[in-house]
Amino acid sequence: MRRAIAALAAVLLPLTGVVPASAANLLTNAGFESGTLDGWSCAGGSVVSTPVHSGTRALAAADYGKCAQTVAVRPSTTYTVSAWVRGNPVYLGVTGGPSTWAAPSAYQQLSLTFTSGPGQTSAELYLHGWYGAGTYYADDVVLDGPGGGTPGTPATPGGPTATATASSIALSWPAASGATGYRVYEGTALRATTSGTSTTISGLGACTTHTYAVAAYNAAGESGRSAEVSATTAGCQQADLPRHALIGYLHTSFANGSGYVRMADVPAAWDVINLAFGEPTSVTSGDIRFALCPVAECPNVESEAEFTAAVRAKQAQGKKVLLSIGGQNGQVQLTTAAARDRFVASVSAIVDRYGLNGLDVDFEGHSLYLDQGDTDFRNPTTPVVVNLIAALRSLKSRYGAGFVLSMAPETFFVQVGHQFYGGTGAGDNRTGSYLPVIHALRDALTVLHVQDYNSGPVMGLDGQYHTMGGADFHVAMTDMLKAGFPVANTGQVFPGLREDQIAFGVPAAVSAGNGHTAPAAVQQALTCLTRNQGCGGYALRGGASPALRGLMTWSINWDRYYGWEFQNSHRPFLDTLP
Repeated sequence: MRRAIAALAAVLLPLTGVVPASAANLLTNAGFESGTLDGWSCAGGSVVSTPVHSGTRALAAADYGKCAQTVAVRPSTTYTVSAWVRGNPVYLGVTGGPSTWAAPSAYQQLSLTFTSGPGQTSAELYLHGWYGAGTYYADDVVLDGPGGGTPGTPATPGGPTATATASSIALSWPAASGATGYRVYEGTALRATTSGTSTTISGLGACTTHTYAVAAYNAAGESGRSAEVSATTAGCQQADLPRHALIGYLHTSFANGSGYVRMADVPAAWDVINLAFGEPTSVTSGDIRFALCPVAECPNVESEAEFTAAVRAKQAQGKKVLLSIGGQNGQVQLTTAAARDRFVASVSAIVDRYGLNGLDVDFEGHSLYLDQGDTDFRNPTTPVVVNLIAALRSLKSRYGAGFVLSMAPETFFVQVGHQFYGGTGAGDNRTGSYLPVIHALRDALTVLHVQDYNSGPVMGLDGQYHTMGGADFHVAMTDMLKAGFPVANTGQVFPGLREDQIAFGVPAAVSAGNGHTAPAAVQQALTCLTRNQGCGGYALRGGASPALRGLMTWSINWDRYYGWEFQNSHRPFLDTLP
């Protein structure tokens, strides 16, 4: 899997029009001359006396160490940002805004400009290294422009809460001192104005997700906006799954060193069985084929008639059997409308042939990517993304609400989009490329189980990097899916999913993939996520998710190979969750 590269830190700059002559550096301890990191929030940084650009001190930070500072800014205002840097690759940027980088052997000045958004009252400037690249140095950092805050404006309201029905979302928030009224925004659009601390947005479509923020106002002006809250209206399509499901991949077309498991021999503990894998005849054909493992590789493989009968028997027990497409070797690029249509036709033929319950999208490698300039996950333009969305929508429409649609992306394609988004030109063009697919199909998506394995360190909503193999990684990565998160360099926020749409994936055993997590740590993560208990030092941004869908693993075959430890540990535990 692609390693998550270390991400930017955050740098913000606002100003309306041109910076006046009186503009000044808004940063505290900008040259680190205090000898400390006062004013900065740093992950692994320190102050050094050499090498420096000026004065007697500079910043040193290793690898992906991020140092950031948040300052008050004025809405709709342009700011300039700069820093002198040297050593290994180092990024200078503003969170949610532009960034730049260099890796000079001697001190070199990086610079950029940034315009604050309407209602924006703070910005975060950051410095950040590159994963595994070693130490970088920075000195004389500047965020130049007028300071924020208009005298007499009210305080920024606290974060709102939201309650949804099928056609409306009710919002409420704490009162802000000095306010005579409040405005509710959805993005840049004003949705409501009220003198009280609650309102209801009506006339919404069923199973649609909306994100709101609240600003207070009085005669002097408008405050900054509150933290955002997202909610999804009722009426979403629901597949008939257990409240907490155990989901596993079955090596159906190959053995992979763990041995072949016949469908009839899959234990009843497994609620969803993903058949691995359907693969294309060529990368861009869209023509998906599926066949049972060859006898030469799997001597105990059943006949197709026996396999089909076993699928029916599982379904009679209430189990769901899905076709999983892709995997490590199955690259699928729907670059044309013809490939899109062939994908729909060929997948439908396999689903009909075996009477399957749905489809799992396990696109890895180079199946998904974002073209340069494709920066709005809400309105993607890259053909492989647009055509996949259309194909999956067509399949869901063809088979109806009971058709299970799941996705199993790697963290690189989802959560790393918080640090880098491929269409912006920041690093690999595949980072975050699942986000437009997930977002477009959130009304039809049954469950998203990101692979919390084969991953590099990934930054969570706490601004810290989390490493696979322990409870903390699963908690931080899953919380991002529930709470939502800003998408790097776009100024947009990916709204969180419903908790019943979220699970997470772990290897069944040490041989199944990097990032195997001991059963006790997996269960610690599940307890934190569903009950908000035992979370260690991580505070859930999305709150407890008692209806979290469950747990996915690669794979049923590897679990059998290791004596069913995964199944025997986690099936009973899932049954104890709320």
